[in-house]
Amino acid sequence: MSGTEVSIGFEGRAVVSKFLARPQHEGVGAIVRRSIGRFDLGYFDPFLVLDEFSVTAPAGFPDHPHRGFETVTYMLQGAITHEDFEGHKGTIGAGDVQWMTAGRGIVHSEMPAAQGTQNGLQLWINLSSKHKMIEPKYQEMVSKDIAEATKDGIKVRVIAGEALGTKSPIYTRTPTMYLDFTLKPGAHLQQPIPVSWNAFVYVLDGEGIFGTPKSMPVAGHHLLVLGSGDGLEAWNKSSKNLRFILVGGQPLGEPVKQLGPFVMNTDEEIDQTIDDFENCVNGFEKATHWRSGSALN
Repeated sequence: MSGTEVSIGFEGRAVVSKFLARPQHEGVGAIVRRSIGRFDLGYFDPFLVLDEFSVTAPAGFPDHPHRGFETVTYMLQGAITHEDFEGHKGTIGAGDVQWMTAGRGIVHSEMPAAQGTQNGLQLWINLSSKHKMIEPKYQEMVSKDIAEATKDGIKVRVIAGEALGTKSPIYTRTPTMYLDFTLKPGAHLQQPIPVSWNAFVYVLDGEGIFGTPKSMPVAGHHLLVLGSGDGLEAWNKSSKNLRFILVGGQPLGEPVKQLGPFVMNTDEEIDQTIDDFENCVNGFEKATHWRSGSALN
């Protein structure tokens, strides 16, 4: 179970809906499995998008803008090169995480950095109205620096928040937990989640039981929306390892207006964002002449 002994009186959150993330095209030749940000789950406050992406060169995500939210890129296999119009450039390798606050504006590219297929997850987290126009910022951690803990057949990588008594140093403007769990056969997890937060599970590998011990097993590429309660309860009753992410966040409770990579609170703010981007002002000044290295090649 989790590092905190919470079994007495622990009310596990039930699974209230389940979605299979089917492959679709995104970017230039990239394949994503989108589970949040689709027609039947457009916004799960504060989460805008969850993609499991698969990219093989020359496909990728060439130069594109963002405003008003954060992107969290977590690589599962391979590597992605990131480059933006502020001169920030680097490679996100397997097991690494990049927590990017787009704030008032970023133009960047995300392209394969290695041969073969690159796989990862990208989560979009909404920012409150008071944070939408802050200066862009990055928090980056290589795989070896991500906090890990193990107990009773459970391993967790703590990308944000806390689990098994281990905390992540990542600062979340919108309070968020992001945990990568692996459960060995026979393992049983109880992970607290703040009562007021929304939360979901996305299964990466294996097959697990979530919510109640009598629930049907759930396999990879499924997203599970959790209801109310004290936290997540999960079991691995299979003969293989189970791997999934648990993500939770404090709802913002604000209006959401989205046009592609721009997320604001009103239509007027979206119109202003389009004007800012097209005229390279108010945060997009450096977009005037900038092109990424991949765009120039």
